[in-house]
Amino acid sequence: MSDILNVALPKGRLGDKVYALFERAGYGCPELLEPGRKLIFESAENGVRYFFVKPSDVAIYVERGAADVGVAGKDILLEYTPQVYELLDFGIGKCKMCVCGRPDFRDDPARTLRVATKFTKIARDYYAGLGRQIDMIHLNGSIELAPILGLSDVIVDIVETGATLRENGLAVLSQVCDISARLIANRVSSKFKYEAVTQLTRRLSQVTEVK
Repeated sequence: MSDILNVALPKGRLGDKVYALFERAGYGCPELLEPGRKLIFESAENGVRYFFVKPSDVAIYVERGAADVGVAGKDILLEYTPQVYELLDFGIGKCKMCVCGRPDFRDDPARTLRVATKFTKIARDYYAGLGRQIDMIHLNGSIELAPILGLSDVIVDIVETGATLRENGLAVLSQVCDISARLIANRVSSKFKYEAVTQLTRRLSQVTEVK
């Protein structure tokens, strides 16, 4: 097995921020910053090979072994429960998973609560912990419309600033959990590339925002 670590990073601003931390930790890859259409970037000198994928796909690449390590949001790990090891909280990409709805909404335990979300497992687990019966409505986008149009009583969604909620007359009713970017590792790679994965984790922990 190659000593080079295959790293799956999420496309977009989060991936750029995370790569900056890898670079500070001594895992830079100059060709990654060059313009072009390459999909894979390697630095044999620093022992890393990077590729960018859709944020929700990072955990799949890591779980299936196409990547040794990767960076995924805690929301993805909670929703899809991939069989990976969670090694480090980067402390970036911070937001919250919340229950949201009209500010004047009052839950009536005598009736089934209608919940719209794309995070069905997270929502189901949250309400199961409360012993609350719900009618789950799975949506893939524009979740805020559901309570506005009467499709649902509340929504469970990621909230960063709350601006979209306020602009649409909605508010946070309760918090489900905190979300941030996490370093994850393939279980087999953690065994056969133990030293490389351990060293990477240690170096990244020295430059990350969470101590």
